[in-house]
Amino acid sequence: MFVLGLQGSPRKKGNTSLLLSAFLDQAAKLGAETESLDVSQEKILPCIECGMCEREGFCSIQDNMQEVYFKLRRADIVVMGTPIFFYGPTAQLKALIDRSQAMWARRYVHKVHDPLSKWRQGHVLAVGATKGDNLFEGLILTAKYFFDAIGARYEGLSGYREIEGPGEIKAHPTALEDVKKKAEALLSPLMKRERILFICRENACRSQMASAFAQHMAGDAIEAVSAGSDPAERINPLMMEVMAEKGIDMAYRRPRSIEAVLGHFQPNMVVSMGCGDKCPYLPGVQTREWDLEDPAGRSLEFMRGIRDDIEERVKRLL
Repeated sequence: MFVLGLQGSPRKKGNTSLLLSAFLDQAAKLGAETESLDVSQEKILPCIECGMCEREGFCSIQDNMQEVYFKLRRADIVVMGTPIFFYGPTAQLKALIDRSQAMWARRYVHKVHDPLSKWRQGHVLAVGATKGDNLFEGLILTAKYFFDAIGARYEGLSGYREIEGPGEIKAHPTALEDVKKKAEALLSPLMKRERILFICRENACRSQMASAFAQHMAGDAIEAVSAGSDPAERINPLMMEVMAEKGIDMAYRRPRSIEAVLGHFQPNMVVSMGCGDKCPYLPGVQTREWDLEDPAGRSLEFMRGIRDDIEERVKRLL
């Protein structure tokens, strides 16, 4: 399981960072892979309203946001941390939020859905200097729209008032323990999922489709991951096309090696569909062999046939 933290404060090791670290540290203790992304240190340019995302389904700006899209799609839980600036998030975080319009467009204009969008969760951590009743209202509204755009269910806000000076959050009587408890509440059900690793040679077609179908059908009960024995540079565009015909969005996915995945993912089952002599042997782990031809370099119609075969096999497996 992957938990992504978005650290939106420009202040290093400030109150927001302390809150986010408490959440992610607890998630790591529970067994999750975690990452804290310091948004202020990333090159993320503002949206230029060019309309490319609505026309083509992708953002025209080539900067660090391309890597952020990949991480957002990998994440089971996204945690957004920010101090309150004029009743909203920081400018640095707002640029990232605005650029998520590309993901919104894929969902609502191009009508394709990320396989994890039914199960992904989003939570907000925030601190503000004042004590007004409406302090977090603007942020909550922005966060709800952001999480909807990236395909995540809004799971509330942990917000703390009258916190301004560096490190003041540590003196709060419950804040750090609160966010640890929230992390445990969000992660505990997901940590009980069965874990299936789908593997093939390039991790560009077959295993990607199998993991996406499993995520789409049963992401609340199955943690499905894919990898390849000899990963390609990028996923197969024909595979993206035929999966889009099923309404499933494969954008922002990347091939990964078996070794890299096994560094943080311990499967209960491995389903192999052609990785040759490089298939891993994992003692005590169930294995299945699916005899599927490699569709790389084949026709669109052939890719459709492999897709439908994999869909039926995943249904039977689940």
